[in-house]
Amino acid sequence: MSASPFMQNALDLATQALRMTSPNPRVGCVIVNGQGKVLGQGHTQQAGSLHAEIVAMQDAALRGHNIEGATVYVTLEPCAHQGRTGPCCDALVKAKVGKVVIAMTDPNPLVSGKGTGRLRAAGIDVILGDGAEAAAQQNPGFLSRMTRSKPWVRMKMAASLDGQTALLNGQSQWITGPSARADGHAWRARACAILTGIGTVLKDNPVLDLRLCPDLVPLPRMPHLVIVDSRLETPLNAKVFQHSGPEASTPRQIWIYAAIDNPPKKAALEAQGAHVTLLPNPQGKVDLAALMTDLARREVNELHVEAGHQLNGSLIREGCVDEFLVYLAPQMLGQGQGMAQWGPIVDLSQALQLEFTETQLIGKDLRVLARVRA
Repeated sequence: MSASPFMQNALDLATQALRMTSPNPRVGCVIVNGQGKVLGQGHTQQAGSLHAEIVAMQDAALRGHNIEGATVYVTLEPCAHQGRTGPCCDALVKAKVGKVVIAMTDPNPLVSGKGTGRLRAAGIDVILGDGAEAAAQQNPGFLSRMTRSKPWVRMKMAASLDGQTALLNGQSQWITGPSARADGHAWRARACAILTGIGTVLKDNPVLDLRLCPDLVPLPRMPHLVIVDSRLETPLNAKVFQHSGPEASTPRQIWIYAAIDNPPKKAALEAQGAHVTLLPNPQGKVDLAALMTDLARREVNELHVEAGHQLNGSLIREGCVDEFLVYLAPQMLGQGQGMAQWGPIVDLSQALQLEFTETQLIGKDLRVLARVRA
């Protein structure tokens, strides 16, 4: 069911917060009087700053409006706990609003049902469900972390039309065009963290920053970097330790996950500013499922994967991937390196089942979004 017009306005405002609020959810709020006039509006700011409801209330005050008796449209249940900021539900009660229309209940156990309960206890009319599906689509990572205790994992790949991400000799730059690469950086920007593997670090020596996002200057936050490095082979002079592009008000951290302890190298990497965590599985590799749980503990909502075909395959095999972001170039490469090395499966029924959710031309390349079927 589509959202009402004012809730759609709130959803549009939440979209403006897409790249700044992590680890908080993206929330929009619109306050309207009985005649349908917008009194104030806003969206959640950076973590530790104002939530959408407070921004909208302040906006109304700056416009000289009294919001007593007004209707508040908000895309997520107002918080009911003291976190980095105070409870928004109490602020709405104090302002004596008349009605609060909420797209969806907050899955955070500290909030879920408590915000609506406090509003109703104060005599405020509460309506739930307007625009719920759209609100959920804006916050897949926050919902995943709260309900599954792991991030929403989006795997990005760039390939030829026949599915090759590199030639047999390893050459891969650039299969897709500049528009697709810039678009990929925009998807990086909305993630809490970017994950890659030691194979990519050694082969490509990437920076994995947001240098192709000129619209994000100054940067509100830099996604953290996760490196899967079983034997602690990350070079101390790797570009991931270098600053590139504009500075961010919230700089990134580098988290390296290993399976084999190497105290001298661990100390050297930590001297470079990295955080090293040992998470071995019985095969002497990094336990990827445990890694996801640990990232949720670190408040990672959306995890953006840019790795090679081997780590891609391992993540798929371990059931860690929720969504694929694939850029297909209009060319055929023949023999090369595929998108993901896993399997082999022996029956088509064993295939990973996906649902296409979006296709769009980005420059000369085709962007495909596909979600793993539940």
